[in-house]
Amino acid sequence: MNQMSKEMQSCIDECLRCYQVCLGTAMTHCLETGGKHVEPQHFRLMMACAEICRTAAHFMLLNTPHHKHVCGECAEICTECAKDCERIGSMDDCVKACKQCAESCRAMAG
Repeated sequence: MNQMSKEMQSCIDECLRCYQVCLGTAMTHCLETGGKHVEPQHFRLMMACAEICRTAAHFMLLNTPHHKHVCGECAEICTECAKDCERIGSMDDCVKACKQCAESCRAMAG
C-alpha cells in the first residue's frame, strides 16, 4: 500500500481545518452577527470554500491523481475567501485558515 507523503497529509490537515473553520464561522459568527456577514455573495463564498476544502481532502485521501485539479481550485477559492473575510473584518481565524490552506493546496497542485 502506498504511504501518503508528509506534504499530502499536511495538506489534508489544512483542508479539514479550513473546512471546519469556514463552516463553523459562517454558521455561528456570520449568522449571529448579521449585516454584511450574511450578504449572499459572502455567505455563498464561505460555503463554497468549506465544501471545496472538504472535497480536496477527500480526493487526497482517495489517492487519485485528480486531487491536483481539485487542490488547484481549492487554492483559488480559499484565496478569494480570505480576501473577502479580510474585507468584512473580525474574521481572523477564517482568514488565517484560508491562507494556510491555499498555500498548502497550491503546492499540492504542483
